[in-house]
Amino acid sequence: MSARVPFLDLARVTAAARKDIDGAIADVLDAGRYILGARLEAFETAFAAYCGVRHAVGVGSGTDAVRIALAACGVGQGDEVVTVSNTCVPTVSAISALGAVPVFADVDPHTWTLDPAALAARVTARTRAIVPVHLYGQCADMDGVLDVARARGIRVIEDCAQAHGARVGTRVAGGMGDAGAYSFYPTKNLGALGDAGMVVTNDPAVAAAARAARNYGLTPEGAYETKATNSRLDELQAAILTAALTRLDARNERRRAIAARYTAAFSGSRVLAPEQAPGRHHVYHLYVVRVPGRDGFRRRLEERGIGTLVHYPTLVHRTPAYRECARDERFLPVSCRVVDEVVSLPLYPEMADADVDAVIDAVRASIA
Repeated sequence: MSARVPFLDLARVTAAARKDIDGAIADVLDAGRYILGARLEAFETAFAAYCGVRHAVGVGSGTDAVRIALAACGVGQGDEVVTVSNTCVPTVSAISALGAVPVFADVDPHTWTLDPAALAARVTARTRAIVPVHLYGQCADMDGVLDVARARGIRVIEDCAQAHGARVGTRVAGGMGDAGAYSFYPTKNLGALGDAGMVVTNDPAVAAAARAARNYGLTPEGAYETKATNSRLDELQAAILTAALTRLDARNERRRAIAARYTAAFSGSRVLAPEQAPGRHHVYHLYVVRVPGRDGFRRRLEERGIGTLVHYPTLVHRTPAYRECARDERFLPVSCRVVDEVVSLPLYPEMADADVDAVIDAVRASIA
């Protein structure tokens, strides 16, 4: 049966912002410039201010943002980069694209983000960078990660693809490490109508390297000093994102309100709700629970008209593309345990209260 409450309804999301979207597109069409123009500059300025950083560099995708940020921080062929395996493959494909070597560390059993103690155990003399993933909308333990990194002179590039507006205290995702990498894929808390990404940083040298890397290696002086391709956030997407940025905090608060209802409703049940660590501001890009017997649970929800997904069903080191990383399995007991139980429930700001009620009722019935 078709879902009465789909996991995500992007048509509904777009309809809610259609007037702003149409206006942004018309503005770009009237201006007649589509690449590296004033709309991108305006969005870079606004997003840098939002993240509390000095520089923001628009690129073509979140994957490119990770790759370009790593390269701008000096990561290259043969360098080791420590990250997590319970992430979307692009985190790791960006590392491999540079000829660097992904090394996987385990996650905290409560937040499912990078565990600083496990991280410290995986660092070697060849480690050049760390990529903590701010998973599902909650920042990793950045104080712990930075303690490990700073003691060893290792660069930290935050994967912020799911963390637009997430914070540790007053520090916004992307502004704590050497650089942050954002995706604006349409499903994100701040989403474009296509692919788009951003590198954010307080380091002017990293920003300059990222700007050159997105445009064939071209410097402000007009010289091609490095070999590069192109990866550019276009004017249409920049204009749409600038308009969407003004609504981000309000939409995040709606996400948090829905998440709070879910968490209260599932308290004391076999559904283990996500935990928000002390001092962290979770923006719930995804509401991911742990449930024993996941497949049966999902089937019962589907029978009741509720859509679900699994983020992510296969740990990266277990995929055929990264079979050389299978050696890391023994270091990942928490990741290996959690991967078989995680389920993502519908959560997006445009959900009606009746939709939220339907999900809660279906979950309760499915675990009775």
